[in-house]
Amino acid sequence: MRYAHLVTGGSPDAPDLAQDALAQVWARWGRLEGDAEAYARRCVTNGSVSRWRRVRRLRSVAEVEEAAGPDPTRAVDDADHAWALLATLSPVQRGAVVLRFYEERSYAEIGSILDVPEATARSHVHRALRALRTRLEES
Repeated sequence: MRYAHLVTGGSPDAPDLAQDALAQVWARWGRLEGDAEAYARRCVTNGSVSRWRRVRRLRSVAEVEEAAGPDPTRAVDDADHAWALLATLSPVQRGAVVLRFYEERSYAEIGSILDVPEATARSHVHRALRALRTRLEES
């Protein structure tokens, strides 16, 4: 549930994603050869990407302009600002950053959880950090 919450950026969809992932794990329990937790995380990531793609196509112009930057009149503490910056990343990049820095996973573990090669996991983290740096400099 915590991983789903972090990957979705605090979306109300997080409990549904976690429940769907657990249902998929339970349905394949006998056939899972690897780590069931890693499979569940992959299900959450895939579900988040699918929902993100659906919602991204349905966003209005006002929502896009609103999401483009934080409201300058509002005082935002560091944690809220970091959360807002993470929310601008794609779900895969956000998942890679959460796994790397929040859960302190190695790139090999991240690659295993996200079902990508280790080099791709490094690339996701690197590109996410570059995007975060750029957004920090802009704000």
